[in-house]
Amino acid sequence: MLELTPVQIRGLKLAKDGDLFPAEGNNWTHLNAQVTYARTDRFKERPQKIKSIKTTTVNELREHGLLQAINSDTAVDQSAHGITMAGKMWLLQNK
Repeated sequence: MLELTPVQIRGLKLAKDGDLFPAEGNNWTHLNAQVTYARTDRFKERPQKIKSIKTTTVNELREHGLLQAINSDTAVDQSAHGITMAGKMWLLQNK
């Protein structure tokens, strides 16, 4: 049984929502991710920040076989990453 840290679990759930692309700095996030606003806020719009994970977390999940690079033509550090079937199964078993 593979044990993941809470940070790795958040990264895996983020990858389940869509492919991860390299962003500025050491972060990975969805393509064209933007700051959004809560619809249920009654008095003012409070921004909800963009969810991202660090490069080290992406590398750890890739080493465990839970993420994979989508484009084999580019370098692994610059390629988008998607969740594998093993990652989806891990999330189903460990909710």
